[in-house]
Amino acid sequence: MTHVAVTGAAGYIGSRVVGELREAHPDWELTAVDNFYLGAVREIDDVTVEHVDVRNRDRLEDALSGVDVVLHLAAISGVDDCADHPDLSYEVNVCGTNNVAWFCRKTGAAMAFPYSMAVLGDPASFPITVGMERDPLNWYGRTKVLGERAIETMAEGAFPATLFMISNLYGSHEVDGRTVSKGTVINFFVNRALAGEPLTVYEPGTQARNFVHVRDVASGFVRATAELVERRAADETGTVRYELASDEDPSVMAVAETVQRLAREERGIDPEMRLVENPRAGETFVEEFGVDTSRIREELGWKPRESVEATIRELLRA
Repeated sequence: MTHVAVTGAAGYIGSRVVGELREAHPDWELTAVDNFYLGAVREIDDVTVEHVDVRNRDRLEDALSGVDVVLHLAAISGVDDCADHPDLSYEVNVCGTNNVAWFCRKTGAAMAFPYSMAVLGDPASFPITVGMERDPLNWYGRTKVLGERAIETMAEGAFPATLFMISNLYGSHEVDGRTVSKGTVINFFVNRALAGEPLTVYEPGTQARNFVHVRDVASGFVRATAELVERRAADETGTVRYELASDEDPSVMAVAETVQRLAREERGIDPEMRLVENPRAGETFVEEFGVDTSRIREELGWKPRESVEATIRELLRA
């Protein structure tokens, strides 16, 4: 029986991944762990999320004992959280990732790991690919680069690993009637519109981002898990990288304008839009953000199914 573990299972992505794994592979054994730093989910279908902190290597290895694949989603995510808690983000994103990779090296378990496009800093050209130079502008991106390099080093000759470079997340999903969401930019604008608050767009507003729905990201991990099971059975080792993104890369201002228009159509409300000083340092301001997703489409048969406009309508109606 295939045994898969998910770290960060109570979180935004992790809870969706566990649910989709259970649906796609009901015969697999699933282990779900989280330290509940932010995640509030405790049960996903029939899977109980265990309290395990990836910084505690002994406790982590006990929880992962016997697994074939580890989907390592535990992280301090986001530029602001990492800037506010640099020690914690180092311990979790770097030391915790090293602990998982070291476990996989010792046991031969396969591993999947996501990292943000923040590792690139200001991309030198478009479309973006995983082969581009790493030049992060912030501490979040730097911790993800360190994690990526550790996995690459430890996987060589020891275990197969799939690394996903993920664009900006949006959307929500449900776990046993509980809505699981996060304050990403699209969700942020929708929530402010519903609360009757202005849509505050950070200057200059023309900065573009690629957006991918959390449900599409989860389906990518499910496909990668099946591939990792096969690669492990074939005694393959080393890392494979994919761009996990969509074809939608509007500017932040364009996203706010879409929320404003759809709020009028769906709810009869007309939120104000306000351009405000950008409080963030270490952020890219490029005006295009196209991503080449041909490899993941061809090799994993994955493609995005959600769209920004349809999701904004869904969130406003909910």
